[in-house]
Amino acid sequence: MSKIFENKIIPVLFKIGQNKRLIAIRNGLSITVPFTIIGSFFLIIGNLPVQAWMDFISPYSEILNAPVNVTFGMLGLISAIGIGYYMGKELEVEPISNALITLVAFLLATLSEENTLNIESLGAVGMFTAIIVSLFTVEVYRFFIRNNITIKMPDGVPPAVAQSFISLIPAFVIITAIWIIRVILGVDLNAVIQIVFQPLVFGIDSLPGLIITSLIVCLLWSAGIHGDHALAGIVTPIVLSNLAANMAAFQAGTPLPHIVVEGFGLVFMSIGGTGATIGLVLNMMRSKVKSYKSLGRLSLPSAVFNINEPVIFGFPIVMNPIMMIPFIITPVIIGSFAYVLTKLEIIGAVVFLVPWTTPPVIGAYLATNGNIPAAIFSALSVVASYFIYLPFFKVAEKKQLLLEQGETEEEVIAEVSNI
Repeated sequence: MSKIFENKIIPVLFKIGQNKRLIAIRNGLSITVPFTIIGSFFLIIGNLPVQAWMDFISPYSEILNAPVNVTFGMLGLISAIGIGYYMGKELEVEPISNALITLVAFLLATLSEENTLNIESLGAVGMFTAIIVSLFTVEVYRFFIRNNITIKMPDGVPPAVAQSFISLIPAFVIITAIWIIRVILGVDLNAVIQIVFQPLVFGIDSLPGLIITSLIVCLLWSAGIHGDHALAGIVTPIVLSNLAANMAAFQAGTPLPHIVVEGFGLVFMSIGGTGATIGLVLNMMRSKVKSYKSLGRLSLPSAVFNINEPVIFGFPIVMNPIMMIPFIITPVIIGSFAYVLTKLEIIGAVVFLVPWTTPPVIGAYLATNGNIPAAIFSALSVVASYFIYLPFFKVAEKKQLLLEQGETEEEVIAEVSNI
């Protein structure tokens, strides 16, 4: 089974993760992160769960909501610029020109029925359209550049001016094509794309989708591949859109529609980092093996802020058959409980995006608008992580102790297998 995983599954997943278009989408969407955090910050300030503060801040709520409306209300627009830029960079066409053409094509694709700018489509609901438009733009752009179907200016013309003329023909074709589809034929591209992606959106915002995503991410990390980055191009637009919907519902005072949103995995599943490795760090700090104990003490400060590369590569977890098991199952178990408890409204749903380095408990408290049960669950998750890792760590510890006593690798394996 391990050979099938190593020789068949990992190469496919690695190839998907290295796809230039997915990398461009991932990098382009990463540009939205500062804006979502800033928007969340203003929303937190305006909704701190302290009655005295709420009474004081109430007259200024509209003023505080202004940055929220702009940051989250422009996620689609920001995505179009970011993805267009990185798509050009990855596929080796002029990135700024590609980004600007993508931006104009996106705005044209999301026009209203009256052919005016549709403000709603500039937000998170337009993120999938931004992805599709950027893919279309870069492929058309590349075709014209590769086949030298461009306007070339004489030598001596400033490079910026020459580049603008090089982009003229592909830009004309791209914008004309989108214009025909949206304005002449009246096809609502945004609505069509939303319908096409709806099954994927529904799948990820479910318990099976959460489990499958977590399994793939941790399996990739176990093979030394950055699992979070590998899936970001597929998962991020969905969970970020879900977060925006939750924030809009929160502002309107209506029930929150989504559980699996951007930040859910960070505050409930990645305690100490991907794989919920804070439990392993705590086990190492109590170890009889000096090297493990030292690594645990050195790793604890970073683990508190959800940084666990020292553990993943230092313990190591990568390609370690013993530790891969708890690394994969711990976030699945904790995440499944978090999903069910949120579904039952025992703990609060994630409303705000907090920085990924926010420590456990604090992150859960802030992300759920001061929900005490969510903070308690986060604290209990640290304990659960410790005990899930414990039996596997004991096996690894026993193996290391035997090696330090001078036993051969074969003798150690024989003794460990009897534990």
